[in-house]
Amino acid sequence: MNIIIGLLIIAIGSFCQSSSYVPINKIKKWSWESYWLIQGIFAWLVFPLLGALLAVPAGESLFSVYAASPKETLLTAFFGVLWGVGGLTFGLSMRYLGVALGQSIALGTCAGLGTILTPVFTGNTGDLTLPVIVGVVITLVGIAIIGVAGGMKSASLPEEEKKKAVKDFNFTKGIAVALAAGFMSACFSIGLGFGEKLCWAQTPDIFKTLPATLMVTLGGFLTNAAYCLYQNAKNKTFSDYREGALWGNNILFCALAGLLWYSQFFGLSLGKGFLVESATLTAFSWCILMALNVTFSNVWGIILKEWKGCSKKTIAVLVCGLAVLIISSFLPELLK
Repeated sequence: MNIIIGLLIIAIGSFCQSSSYVPINKIKKWSWESYWLIQGIFAWLVFPLLGALLAVPAGESLFSVYAASPKETLLTAFFGVLWGVGGLTFGLSMRYLGVALGQSIALGTCAGLGTILTPVFTGNTGDLTLPVIVGVVITLVGIAIIGVAGGMKSASLPEEEKKKAVKDFNFTKGIAVALAAGFMSACFSIGLGFGEKLCWAQTPDIFKTLPATLMVTLGGFLTNAAYCLYQNAKNKTFSDYREGALWGNNILFCALAGLLWYSQFFGLSLGKGFLVESATLTAFSWCILMALNVTFSNVWGIILKEWKGCSKKTIAVLVCGLAVLIISSFLPELLK
């Protein structure tokens, strides 16, 4: 029963993450770099800090756990900086491919590499059991099937139809950017791996990864903030922040986007707390989260009519890929 609860919690967090780009559409008159920076303050600083505080036992301070393990803290933050590069290119993948296909390719790459490379980098190669490896392979097969559906969509629709769904649609450029984004985004999982010690023995299992999550998102915020401020200067968009009449609306939707985005990692921490009785699913939890992110992002893609006009065959291939992803989420538990 605990395993089912854990998977449901991860799924809820995943659904929230896949919905996090919807509030951004409600932001008015700000340039990309302006709203990306403000939502990042909520997504990568405010809510991760509040989450990390839940892991602090009475009489302790959050800073003390970082001070006690400076090497692990720095490594966790360093991989967060690298993940931040993936976050920047992740947005571009959706610009060129749309929410559904862009997230599918980027998150699929992130799922496989994050699950495989984390134990390799941290030395916990015992986590790479056969069921986990099979689960990763099946996940990547599901992503590949969705990629095929995306290719069929690109080949079948006239240019004007592609532009209606995704204004800057470019399949070749989008695939390249999405693969790069997925590779760098896998550093989030590696950072969490190095941050396993960043908690207290008395911290409840459901909150144990939250202090490490804060360090990863802090590193990512530094990367994104530097780039956004550079773009503000380059594009002369610092004036966005002086639009006082827009702050109420834009702060609200930036905060909502940030909360929804952070929910995936809050849900991952809570969900893993219920999966402790299954070492296989605990090791596979990152891949589960990313696979569900892909599944829900494609649901949003359908809702946003990004697949409108595609043939029934293309939709059938898409649904097949989504089914494979759902199966991959619990397959390792069945194989162990």
